[in-house]
Amino acid sequence: MKILKKNPADEVTWQYEGMVLSRKENEITLEALFNRDDMPFMDITLKRNDRFVETFYSDRWYNIFEIFDRDDGKFKGWYCNIGKPAIIEDDFVSYVDLALDLWVSANGKQTILDEDELEELNLDDELKQKIYAGLKELQDVLKSKNPPS
Repeated sequence: MKILKKNPADEVTWQYEGMVLSRKENEITLEALFNRDDMPFMDITLKRNDRFVETFYSDRWYNIFEIFDRDDGKFKGWYCNIGKPAIIEDDFVSYVDLALDLWVSANGKQTILDEDELEELNLDDELKQKIYAGLKELQDVLKSKNPPS
């Protein structure tokens, strides 16, 4: 299945393939392999072919990526994108990324990322309220270190 990341202008900025692991009425969980060169990120290194278990929701303003090391399978953390609810079709999933991200380390430490990029988008107040409400919901969900199913 194809995963399409879009910008606020609805233009595809990144696309890749994933394998469906489960599907429910308002969500889909896919497995995808990290397809960029190794790179340091926060308290980990993202490696080419790290396993990402990605859950997209058609009724929530975020998605959640669980990241596992390619070499030993060890859980690295959750990378979460704040964005418009996903569009889930038979052969693709698409979402509009709204810049703001949340990183949750394996030990549960939360870090909000890219607030400066969010400001540069010059979004209206109503949309910003939805973004921050999505972030708050996501932070609450991940305090237990168990994302919703």
